[in-house]
Amino acid sequence: MLGESHDLFHEFPEYKDRIAELKAADPKFAGLYDEYHTVNDEVERIELQIETPSDAYTETLKKRRLHLKDEVYTILRHVARQGLMA
Repeated sequence: MLGESHDLFHEFPEYKDRIAELKAADPKFAGLYDEYHTVNDEVERIELQIETPSDAYTETLKKRRLHLKDEVYTILRHVARQGLMA
């Protein structure tokens, strides 16, 4: 939604410590984190009308952002489960 923050710390506040830990320790997670924020920044610029690409391109970006967010969430849940079981 326009004006809402979609950075991962706002999307998953319950995992903020885990996000910071994984970002520092896991290169794959750090790459997903960086890509998510790159895509998210572009979507936000489009929503603020700083950039005005086609609607199709915008929808593709939003789908990519959602896919990345799902990947990040899957990793966070997996790591949290491992922590509980350890």
